[in-house]
Amino acid sequence: MPFSSSHVFPWPPSSSMAVFMDLNIRVDPDKSKLQRLIDTAAHLGFSTVALNYVFEPSTKKKQEIPVPTPISELIGELPVVQGRSRPIRVLNRLTVVTSDASHFRPNAAEYRRFDLLAVEPTTEKLFHAACMSYDVDIVCISVTEKLPFFFKRAPINGAVDRGVLFELSYAAAIRDSTRRRYTIANAVCLMETCKGKNVILSSAAEKALELRGPYDIINLGSLFGLSDENSKAAVSSSCRSVLLHAETRKTASGIISTSRTDQQEALQDQTDPGDEPSAKRPKHS
Repeated sequence: MPFSSSHVFPWPPSSSMAVFMDLNIRVDPDKSKLQRLIDTAAHLGFSTVALNYVFEPSTKKKQEIPVPTPISELIGELPVVQGRSRPIRVLNRLTVVTSDASHFRPNAAEYRRFDLLAVEPTTEKLFHAACMSYDVDIVCISVTEKLPFFFKRAPINGAVDRGVLFELSYAAAIRDSTRRRYTIANAVCLMETCKGKNVILSSAAEKALELRGPYDIINLGSLFGLSDENSKAAVSSSCRSVLLHAETRKTASGIISTSRTDQQEALQDQTDPGDEPSAKRPKHS
């Protein structure tokens, strides 16, 4: 099967309809190409997407962290999400690819220009640091090469406890059969350790043809070792957890814990019938 500006993020109210998100669409200076990507995402039913600026520092020369272009300057008109009456929501995200400890600057003011902050560590030591101490929302798992280390339970559990999520992307698997093997192999290794907890699935798409619909991605999750429930969460409720973590990180640098009560869900149902039932409600600690 082929791999068929600062915001405050309100917690979406409940309903019977899922709210799907793709938190990794590669930003492109070609505005018409980017418009097609956003239009396609909305047509496929994604309510929220994040434009991803990838920053790969070099130890040989100083490089500036990119500045996100305002969404209004990149996209002429936000398309309405398929099956909904509201336009798609577009966020800005920064992903820092780290091969040296100096590449991630914990207190960099430039990071606050972005709605979401991710890090892609390339060594075991940096992966451990990202899970246990880096103030980020997402830890990206490489899908373009075989990982040079094995996942260990301690850092994985540390990230889960801190509310940090792991990201697997699938577009590279569409472009190249070798990368498809790496994608599946690295994903399976991650699932064996994290048991499907705190995982999001995203595209990292560079063009519209690389995007897949939410239910195709949910099916893809089974190849990665995710259960049906965790696969659906990986494109819906777990993505909401990322947004909530980002809000908390930027306001109070707190740790997120979540809980669920029937009374809270009943109150949500009375608020807005247009969004997904939340598997969890946030409680800040």
